[in-house]
Amino acid sequence: MKFLREFFGSMSDLQKRILFTIGALVVYRIGAFIPLPGVNVEAVKSFFNAGGGGLMDMFNMFAGGSWERMSVLALNIFPYISASIVLQLLTATSKSLGELRKEGESGRIKINQYTRYLAVVLAVVQGWAIIRWLEGMAPANGVPVVVNPGLPFELSAIIALVGGTVFVMWLAEQITARGIGQGASLLIFAGIIAEVPGGIGNLYNLVVAGTVSPAQLALVVTFVVGIIALIAFFEQAQRRIQILYPRQVMANGVMNTNASYLPIKVNMSGVMGPVFAASIMMLPAFIQQFVKSENPIMQSIMGFFTYGSWYYIITYTVLIAFFAYFQTAVIFNSEDTANNLKNAGGYIPGVRPGDQTMHYLDSVVSRTTAIGVLYLIAVCVLPIILEQHAGMPVVIGGTSVLIVAGVVLDTMNQVQSYLVAKQYSSVIKKAQKKGRFR
Repeated sequence: MKFLREFFGSMSDLQKRILFTIGALVVYRIGAFIPLPGVNVEAVKSFFNAGGGGLMDMFNMFAGGSWERMSVLALNIFPYISASIVLQLLTATSKSLGELRKEGESGRIKINQYTRYLAVVLAVVQGWAIIRWLEGMAPANGVPVVVNPGLPFELSAIIALVGGTVFVMWLAEQITARGIGQGASLLIFAGIIAEVPGGIGNLYNLVVAGTVSPAQLALVVTFVVGIIALIAFFEQAQRRIQILYPRQVMANGVMNTNASYLPIKVNMSGVMGPVFAASIMMLPAFIQQFVKSENPIMQSIMGFFTYGSWYYIITYTVLIAFFAYFQTAVIFNSEDTANNLKNAGGYIPGVRPGDQTMHYLDSVVSRTTAIGVLYLIAVCVLPIILEQHAGMPVVIGGTSVLIVAGVVLDTMNQVQSYLVAKQYSSVIKKAQKKGRFR
């Protein structure tokens, strides 16, 4: 015990955060292997091995394989993400929630609390749909998927799935508060990374069996590397707006003009825009998988959300564009930025402070976001077209690659910020010891 206390006491804050994040991800991965009580896991695995479908495979990858193992964490963080989408839309349209957001930290805490409550409700609904799907599956090798179907099993299974979702939500918040990076994104990242070796193994088996030629394999590798390079470029790309401040007269009589830059990221929404769009697209298809209806109108509606169809691709593209602009509007407030520049005495060359600055910022953000939307569509939608309509065996989807690369870049930026802050603090401490600062 003394050794552990001394070991952790000698670590820096950054090292503790990194260690905490790794430990939380390990716990999350362990939970992904805890099966749901009363379910024949082998039957569910045989369903996925036989080809559960593009949508089911996407569910399984984002959940880190929890679906094919039918883990208690099968719902993962997605009820919370869906609840976040609903609350953000309501905050933008509801006056009371909008005023609550303006209250600062206390308002943010209340909105987060509402998000958790809604996530639990969604988890109950989605958990019930999963249980009904399991009970309706055909037996595997004469063994039923659910050992003892009925109300007792349904209640216990729903409680286990909802409890798993609550645990994942808590774990994500702990990573965000005590670790490095954004907790929800890191959990999805960990699930995707855990499934990548299996995808590579399947691709290798296809090459060995002769289903995929070496030329196709080289094309897939080139495509994935190109997508990663494209993501790395656009995630760091930004439009820098020059900001000037009033001239100051120095001690020697020389006029000095202070200048800085306001960075506008091309993809300001980050990975959350495509994640929100994917979550919305999953919900109707999720219902389609578990709620079988013979109604032709219902079947026609669900046909729009069939994974890989052109209706699906068009709807997914529109949602990516919508959430990219919506998330950018939530993150960047041009009116507040213009007022802050005006109060600080700063101005954009050739643009008058106040309303003109606000309109100028709106136009710049709109143009840069349009470029970012085209980039997101190319990364997230193009792989679906190539896989479903061109027959290319894509190992990992574009949305998954975007999440992985985006989370890695965001985590690296946070680590770099901690290192820079530590460097500055050490310089100040040294200066204080020498008596330069008092």
